[in-house]
Amino acid sequence: MIDINGGEFVVLVVLAVLLIGPERLPRYAAQLAVLVKRGKVLLQDAKSRVDAELGDDFKDVDWSKFDPRQYDPRRIVRDALLDDTPLSSGATRVYGAAAAGASGVAAGASGVAGGASGVAAAARPTGPAPFDVEAT
Repeated sequence: MIDINGGEFVVLVVLAVLLIGPERLPRYAAQLAVLVKRGKVLLQDAKSRVDAELGDDFKDVDWSKFDPRQYDPRRIVRDALLDDTPLSSGATRVYGAAAAGASGVAAGASGVAGGASGVAAAARPTGPAPFDVEAT
């Protein structure tokens, strides 16, 4: 939560003594303690109300998974690329059409290596690249 080390705390206490003064410091420290206790009670009350309103379905939720500090784009991309989910029907249809037009693709595993060049050749356009005279 609050990341203050010992040296920073000492500096804050010295500044408080110098700015507030030794005669008013105990009164302000007592007010701060009351404020912190009141805030703690309010947070506990809010947590209990949220738990009561959400019910038992959300008691076993692991909220640490939703912590934005856990976000690692490299891991997300790696997991997405290594995911073994099947292709969508549209992607299967396009791949199937390209494979059907390739001459080197065989049904067995031995034909896949030889047919890879045939799939690439079937996917290449046969005419010149499109060119727009008015572009640029």
